[in-house]
Amino acid sequence: MGGWAIAVHGGAGVDPNLPQERQEEAKRLLSRCLEIGISALRSNLPAIDVVELVVRELETDPLFNSGRGSALTENGTVEMEASIMDGPKRRCGAVSGITRVKNPVSLARLVMEKSPHSYLAFSGAEEFAMKQGAEMVDNEYFITEENVGMLKLAKEANSILFDYRIPTIGTCGAGAAMESPLQMNGLPISVYAPETVGCVVVDKEGRCAAATSTGGLMNKMMGRIGDSPLIGSGTYACNLCGVSCTGEGEAIIRSTLAREVAAVMEYKGLNLHEAVDYVIKHRLDEGKAGLIAVSSTGEVACGFNTTGMFRGCATEDGFMEVGVW
Repeated sequence: MGGWAIAVHGGAGVDPNLPQERQEEAKRLLSRCLEIGISALRSNLPAIDVVELVVRELETDPLFNSGRGSALTENGTVEMEASIMDGPKRRCGAVSGITRVKNPVSLARLVMEKSPHSYLAFSGAEEFAMKQGAEMVDNEYFITEENVGMLKLAKEANSILFDYRIPTIGTCGAGAAMESPLQMNGLPISVYAPETVGCVVVDKEGRCAAATSTGGLMNKMMGRIGDSPLIGSGTYACNLCGVSCTGEGEAIIRSTLAREVAAVMEYKGLNLHEAVDYVIKHRLDEGKAGLIAVSSTGEVACGFNTTGMFRGCATEDGFMEVGVW
């Protein structure tokens, strides 16, 4: 075994003009989450416990797009989704359409461990959450003043806003949206920065796990489900690796991006770094995305084809890095 390793992300696709203050704020949060994960790993917590612990921290902080601070739907509400996967037996749990559960990633784990199913959504998921004693809050808890303003800009632009945090002049105008070179299912979108969160871990026993959580897209249609809760697309873990993806959900779904990392390791014999590089270059077509990954041998890697990705990683031998670009 190569020792434990951990990686976290706060989304792929970063505005090139992102203010330095915002960059430092993101780095501090990622560093704090890494330290939480490192402490848990040093205390011999299994990988599945560590990814849940770290993603709960990311959901609780409003900086990124998950839990409190989630992007708003076209109706001004929050619909969250999350998934978690335990590599050794490929057990998994996922939830979508969550409006009142404080930590969707923990509900996903409850689905994995306390239900006969792998995926629950909308009212059924929340009814299950209440029966399991999950912490519930009003939907208003998740809504921030900043996101209310961003939704207004998105509606004025008649656009799904990816870069909902950085309202630069011209970015959110209808003309800018129409002229955007980026498209989703043939429709133009604005500057790309979704800010989904995720964590991947391999513990000292070589067990891999992954978890991903998001509020989705600003001004998304009610009922829209992205890649984050889809096992094999946004999240995947097995005996070889753990992977969490972020970016253009529709492209990640089409490419089953997270599973592809494991597949090329298994079928092509690539190591983790080679596998991540291969799928980013050859499986996204024209989509924009990024991912973090760990292997059962203690490797850690990230890859993205966007301007940047909020990310951090650490290994048992003392290596630690947090980056944006």
